[in-house]
Amino acid sequence: MPIITLTTDFGFKDPSIGAIKGSIFSELGDVNIVDISHEVSPFHTLEAAYIIKNAYHTFPKGSIHIIGVDSEITPENKHLAIALDDHYFICADNGILSLIASEINPQKIVEINIHDAVETTFPVLDIFVKVASHIARGGTLEVIGKPITAIKQLKAIKPQINDAQNQIQGHVIYIDNYGNVVTNVTRNTIQQIGKGRDFVISARTTRFTKIYDTYSHAIDFNEAKEIREEEGKKMAIFNTANYLEIAIYKSNPHTVGSASTLLGLKLLDTITINFN
Repeated sequence: MPIITLTTDFGFKDPSIGAIKGSIFSELGDVNIVDISHEVSPFHTLEAAYIIKNAYHTFPKGSIHIIGVDSEITPENKHLAIALDDHYFICADNGILSLIASEINPQKIVEINIHDAVETTFPVLDIFVKVASHIARGGTLEVIGKPITAIKQLKAIKPQINDAQNQIQGHVIYIDNYGNVVTNVTRNTIQQIGKGRDFVISARTTRFTKIYDTYSHAIDFNEAKEIREEEGKKMAIFNTANYLEIAIYKSNPHTVGSASTLLGLKLLDTITINFN
């Protein structure tokens, strides 16, 4: 049974998601449709890139991933179907897949060219579903598009490293449901540049000199609960995707606050790591 995933900024109030799923079932019948997320911030390609990068690889090889974010076709925003890491991705050429393709070279890229045969004002429903169904039936990418060799790159994908190799300048690329702030700096980058040296992470006016592997590692559970620093503790950690994250222990953006709200960190804000 083919697997088709959906990642969009459509939300759940409108009929869009239901219509897309209905169309897929009408095309294929026997198919497994999985929602990755429909709460991507509207038109936020960088946020979508982080979400799809850290979800797709858990699915079986051959899975088909529809990405409906900033998907309106224009001369500068063409539609693509991509084979990458033995998965298929259908999306606009708006840079979303550059976060994955920066680490893994695409196996094949085509610019979708079936638009003349399909009248549409809703390309995810009318174009992307047709392409996903074609792939699910075993169809080749060349039938629905012309081969190309490059995709658009997103800005702020890669952190900047100075010539002296003692500073990394990264940016906030994602803010999760808890208000934790994810940067584009990976564990591997810090290890390669830092080479075991002491460091200071600067996030606006907050400084960190240690990075934890989990949230609970930042808490000293040997101390009595009434005196230990726990709720509200600021920390830097490597998250499950091995990205540097600025967090607050047991945060809640709607009550006690979060790293984003309390530290004043927004998408694309700068995070600096200086090595001694």
